[in-house]
Amino acid sequence: MAPDTCCCSRGALQRRLPILAWLPRYSLQWLRMDFIAGLSVGLTVIPQALAYAEVAGLPPQYGLYSAFVGCFVYFFLGTSRDVTLGPTAIMSLLVSFYTFREPAYAVLLAFLSGCIQLAMGFLHLGFLLDFISCPVIKGFTSAATITIGFGQIKNLLGLRNIPRQFFLQVYQTFLHIGETRVGDAILGLACMVLLFVLKLMREHLPPPHPQTPLGVKFSRGLVWTVTTARNALVVSFAALIAYSFEVTGHHPFVLTGKIAKGLPPVRAPPFSVTTGNKTISFSEMVQDMGAGLAVIPLVGLLESIAVAKSFASQNNYRIDANQELLAIGFSNMLGSFVSSYPVTGSFGRTAVNAQSGVCTPAGGLVTGVLVLLSLDYLTSLFYYIPKSALAAVIIMAVAPLFDAKILRTLWRVKRLDLLPLCVTFLLCFWEVQYGILAGTLVSLLILLYSVARPKTQVTEGHVLVLQPASGLYFPAIDALREAIMTRALEASLPRCAVLECTHVSSIDYTVVVGLSELLEDFQKRGVSLAFVGLQVPVLRTLLAADLKGFQYFTTLEEAEKSLQQEPGTQPYNIHEDSPEHKISLLK
Repeated sequence: MAPDTCCCSRGALQRRLPILAWLPRYSLQWLRMDFIAGLSVGLTVIPQALAYAEVAGLPPQYGLYSAFVGCFVYFFLGTSRDVTLGPTAIMSLLVSFYTFREPAYAVLLAFLSGCIQLAMGFLHLGFLLDFISCPVIKGFTSAATITIGFGQIKNLLGLRNIPRQFFLQVYQTFLHIGETRVGDAILGLACMVLLFVLKLMREHLPPPHPQTPLGVKFSRGLVWTVTTARNALVVSFAALIAYSFEVTGHHPFVLTGKIAKGLPPVRAPPFSVTTGNKTISFSEMVQDMGAGLAVIPLVGLLESIAVAKSFASQNNYRIDANQELLAIGFSNMLGSFVSSYPVTGSFGRTAVNAQSGVCTPAGGLVTGVLVLLSLDYLTSLFYYIPKSALAAVIIMAVAPLFDAKILRTLWRVKRLDLLPLCVTFLLCFWEVQYGILAGTLVSLLILLYSVARPKTQVTEGHVLVLQPASGLYFPAIDALREAIMTRALEASLPRCAVLECTHVSSIDYTVVVGLSELLEDFQKRGVSLAFVGLQVPVLRTLLAADLKGFQYFTTLEEAEKSLQQEPGTQPYNIHEDSPEHKISLLK
């Protein structure tokens, strides 16, 4: 007994601390690959973090504050070797909606989001994410992509005093297009073109071959390094250009400006904030954030788990969804103690991690250390980064998230799914939470309609046979009863019927009551209703209900043979090959 108990205990401990499963097998080869991957992700996340802080409406250093804690937490708790946690474009956009450009709100939101995500993980509530359908996700992602991308046009063109509300932003951007700063526009567009070219080079880089000459291997490695670190290189190049103009006394670019130097202080998240002469209490801050306390944790979990599942499927390993909830929950909760705003799994940086050949979550340690070093030693250099260059990084990062093909795909596969997609997409431009909520409700209504009106195959023959194509639950019983009565009892000569229940796995009390009333209706008309293909739980429920006139058979042939002896089937002596014998489908 003791060894089994010990084994179970060790297995449970490994599930809660996945590092214990892979660390004993760690090798020097893994260390080399993890170091390269961590370095590649670090060179990607630093410029992105500065840019995403702008999307969140926060000072640039808060992007870096949010970029390292998740790396260390995921090292211990993560179940995916590829996923990297940190600031993302979509999460930054949501943070800007609910924190009013106030860092204290953003940090508190990270703490509360982490607590909610941890609670969901411990209670195994990850299944709630299953109710957010793919069309809703696609609609939200596409709307967020447009919102984020267009929101950076003002920085790309060097425009000032443009509001953040989307529709006003579009109007004011076009209204002030004549105020474009030529330097910012040229530099921003040049950065976009350069990023696009480097991305294409990365995608068309031939795979390595063991017999490749050393010189070719070196050239390939150099191209791979440059294209992987393209964000850092482009931003550094732009900063160098801006610095060269600044020292000559020219100011053609809008710069990032001064960034707080050094590591963030370790302190509890703010549970109140003082603005001017007014102190806002914790309860008032929670009320101000409102729906954000539901939207931020759910979207964060959705984005992170979607990324983890995607790369786990590609690379042939499994993840534990509830453990992922704990990892992101701890990342947000602990991150709030170093002034982080809410983070989640990044698709772009996870792709860089996977393509760099990462072997374990240890690559995150390198990324986290690189971010900390940049905070301690490089913040003075970040002053010269042009905002147009960061805008180019953001636009090129979010552009692949817009899925234009989804409309054609849904039109071909299932046109009804276009409804939740379009509802989500359009309403997200007004308020993100309304878009997600409305799209989810539309998806649920479509789902509930299929439950309430399941398709039923009807076979006309000696005996009327009805076969529900899916489960039988209380919203569907009235429609099924009406269909059976219309076909079997409301004809000039009532006839017997068989309810084929092969696809019915469970029933509830309302269904039992409805079937009882249906049996009574058949008995009053002098015919019978029989049941076939009852699964054990359903049969046990119906027997426990002690329905009057209830009869069931193992096969359809047995049921038809028995019912053909009853008066209700005598006038329907129809040969199976005759035109009258037909199969139809009730919706």
